[in-house]
Amino acid sequence: GEPFDSGFFFEPTIITDVPLEARVWREETFGPLLPIARVKDLDEALERANDSEFGLGSSIFTRDLKKAQIGIDRLDAGYTWVNTIQVAYDELPFGGTKHSGFGKEHGVEVLDFYTEQKSAVVAGV
Repeated sequence: GEPFDSGFFFEPTIITDVPLEARVWREETFGPLLPIARVKDLDEALERANDSEFGLGSSIFTRDLKKAQIGIDRLDAGYTWVNTIQVAYDELPFGGTKHSGFGKEHGVEVLDFYTEQKSAVVAGV
């Protein structure tokens, strides 16, 4: 049989012509799944990308760096990759927005997450 004929292996899958109301647009799939849809312009693409209660990561593929910067600025995601695969770098903070996690991992920002600050005022000693 197939090497993965038992268990929960999910082959990388591309789906096209996905309806706007499909759950795959609004939920985190955490799987090798790529839904594709046509949009009329960058504004519609960004609006649709942000139409979710999650915002862990986003990807932009373009030859136009100005459009990439617009996307980075307007996407409501904790991490954005441009023309590259999703790799987290230890020196950069990694974490989501909205309902995609709390706090950050990696980078110096993680110190704030794992540190409880405390203040004290002493007078009249």
